[in-house]
Amino acid sequence: MLQIVLLLLNGDLRSFSPITNGEKRMFLYFMSGDLRYNVFKEGEINMLKPFKRKIYDEMLEWKEKRSDKYALLIKGARRVGKSTIVEEFAKNEFKSYIMIDFAHTTKEITTLFDDMYNLDYFFLQLQQFTNTRLYKNESIIIFDEVQLLPKARQAIKYLVADGRYKYIETGSLLSIRKNTKDILIPSEEHKISMYPMDFEEFLWAINDDVTVDTIKALIESKKPAGNALHRNLMRIFRLYMLIGGMPQAIETYIENNNLQLVDETKREIIDLYEEDFIKIDGTGLAGDIYDAIPSNLYKNASRYVLSSARENTRSSQAREIIADMLSSFTINISYRSNDPNVGLSLEKDIDHYKLFLSDVGLFITLAFKDKNYTENDIYNKLLLDKLEANLGYVYENAVAQMLIAKGYNLFYHTMENESSNHLYEIDFLISSSNKICPIEVKSGNYRTHKSLDIFSEKYKKRIKEKYVVHAKDYKYENGIHYIPIYMVPFI
Repeated sequence: MLQIVLLLLNGDLRSFSPITNGEKRMFLYFMSGDLRYNVFKEGEINMLKPFKRKIYDEMLEWKEKRSDKYALLIKGARRVGKSTIVEEFAKNEFKSYIMIDFAHTTKEITTLFDDMYNLDYFFLQLQQFTNTRLYKNESIIIFDEVQLLPKARQAIKYLVADGRYKYIETGSLLSIRKNTKDILIPSEEHKISMYPMDFEEFLWAINDDVTVDTIKALIESKKPAGNALHRNLMRIFRLYMLIGGMPQAIETYIENNNLQLVDETKREIIDLYEEDFIKIDGTGLAGDIYDAIPSNLYKNASRYVLSSARENTRSSQAREIIADMLSSFTINISYRSNDPNVGLSLEKDIDHYKLFLSDVGLFITLAFKDKNYTENDIYNKLLLDKLEANLGYVYENAVAQMLIAKGYNLFYHTMENESSNHLYEIDFLISSSNKICPIEVKSGNYRTHKSLDIFSEKYKKRIKEKYVVHAKDYKYENGIHYIPIYMVPFI
């Protein structure tokens, strides 16, 4: 006999725990948050498990090497999956856990942080209010969305020093002034960043265990995939670009196989971000800067043009706002490197930069925000690679996202063109050993790359490898790796 029990708490599926005790029982928990689960089979019961995320290994390293002296602080955009992964980690790696979501918790719990003098009494009340027993050295306490209660973050100093339990904090907008002005930021924090799901994590989510090994084998052998295999790999990657790496969007695709519903999910996330931008800047300039990112990249400008977001906006006026937007992890920034060398950050020009969205799926939705899905067939055209418009700006945002996920900071370089006002430009620069690698992104004719040629001649002693990222198959010619975009995460 199969018994199903549904617990509804604020409407969203959060976890699934089957229990066998003489008869099959299926427990579905619905809590505030986003669905981060895919489906597998075990016996007669369809069970759900969280999406596999690479950050889990970083969390394990913290537990094994740093948790005695540091709390773990996971920074990332909203809806990126922070809450889900930390709760899954707590379930798997500890005897018990308490998760306090400061967006939804009770007043009784928040007032506990008003007086941290007696930690014995603090822990006693916390266990009572949450009906959860804590075990010394075997339990963890999670502060979810900790930016909403800054004094809880400040308390980490004393909680870690106490040493009884382990601690994880999650949050976004952690650095903006209103979230730090009245507290002493603890030094007992080990900080890591969480990003949208990368291409490999996306493949795991859709139960594709083959593609990654195929791409890695092609890179290692430095051989083209061949027409049929390349078309298939590009189709999969274009699907990733359309859906993006936000877990909620991927879950919508897995559940419904409907890109219109995926687009609606992404629009909801964008609306949520733009509501958050009001917290950063009440004038609405942050939202305007965000909305203008796709058009800036489409125009192929050599830097982000603030006047495209709002006329008469000064660089000094926007600098603090952009810093706060970066703290929200909703955008990525690439600085111009004036003298590209292995220490790229030493020569960055803070007044010349480009902005990208943190997720390519959100980028595509934002770029066509003024149209309803039914009026815009970009999804089908991109899947079939029949889009007439230049896709370079979409590919460029995707490459930026993939480089960030690999741990690179973003830099680009421009050079004067003696024959015209148009600058030569290298889209991305990365360091490798004691050399640099220029990357040029092409969606059209990849055979013409004057900027890369000029750059290579000027800085040839500093260059290790040269890449042209495009939509065609791999080839190596004249010292240049022409790589299909699906290879970028693995170079």
